[in-house]
Amino acid sequence: MTREAGRRESLDAQALLLVAGLADLAVSTLGSAVGTVRGLLRRSDAAELAAQAEQDLVARGRLVLDRYTAVPPAHLEILAQQALARKSAGEE
Repeated sequence: MTREAGRRESLDAQALLLVAGLADLAVSTLGSAVGTVRGLLRRSDAAELAAQAEQDLVARGRLVLDRYTAVPPAHLEILAQQALARKSAGEE
């Protein structure tokens, strides 16, 4: 066996181990999520919990939109307003 062939087998084995590890992680995560959903469906206050989750998502959406759509005031405009306020208050 040549050095090149040994390296190739090692890369193939490593790739296989990575794929197997990712598959195991996906299966365990999915199993955990299914268990969580089952637990939520068994709750007697599921409708109230869903309403609260909806309100929370709407609030988060509003915060995201406000963060990215609001244009901040111009820096020099803020400084000019502060200088004007100090001048009118008698501070110079």
